[in-house]
Amino acid sequence: MTEPETDLRTRLMRAALVHVPFDGWSEAAFRAACADLGVDPALARAHCPRGAVDLALAFHAAGDAAMLVRLAETDLSALRFRDRVAAAIRFRLEAVEDREAVRRGAALFALPQHAADGAKAIWGTADAIWTALGDSSDDLNWYTKRASLSAVYASTVLYWLGDDSPGHQATWEFLDRRIEGVMAFEGAKARLRANPLTRPFMAGQDWLAARVHKPRGVEDLPGRMGGGRM
Repeated sequence: MTEPETDLRTRLMRAALVHVPFDGWSEAAFRAACADLGVDPALARAHCPRGAVDLALAFHAAGDAAMLVRLAETDLSALRFRDRVAAAIRFRLEAVEDREAVRRGAALFALPQHAADGAKAIWGTADAIWTALGDSSDDLNWYTKRASLSAVYASTVLYWLGDDSPGHQATWEFLDRRIEGVMAFEGAKARLRANPLTRPFMAGQDWLAARVHKPRGVEDLPGRMGGGRM
């Protein structure tokens, strides 16, 4: 993607935010953004072939970028690894400038024709968090970490959208509980692998899952993860 294309898409996305609370991420919002910027709709469509869907994805990507900037500027070394993950998700939500735009985006990506785009965007957020926190896993863990974090992030966003507690404290407590649940599950798997009676079964499950879920291009990824596990 060229820089001018990215810049125009970002400008259209920000112009659309004024209209999204009323029209959602829709054709009406897309055309209104074009009109506000004085951009020919045909030119805008060349940069955003799917119109408002592309603008909604640009809005999500902007939140990911803001989260990564804050992660790079924040020293999390004194935190437990699970708390670093929680901090990253909190940074991601605090990067949102317009909660209604997220609500409208959730409605858009709940539609069957856009569900794959929404899932890919959430997966991208999870991948960005794991990568920023130093994950270099090249086996089944690459997939399971991102799948688990995608589920935690998605459920936390839905909770956050309805949370009116001071400082969203209820959301952060919900997030802690969700991560605690994942940690308990991972701990149970580790105990099953350590148990001589269940170790062969778990090894078989890992082998089968690796054949099905092994991420593309893992042969090109370096090393194993040096950080903690979630």
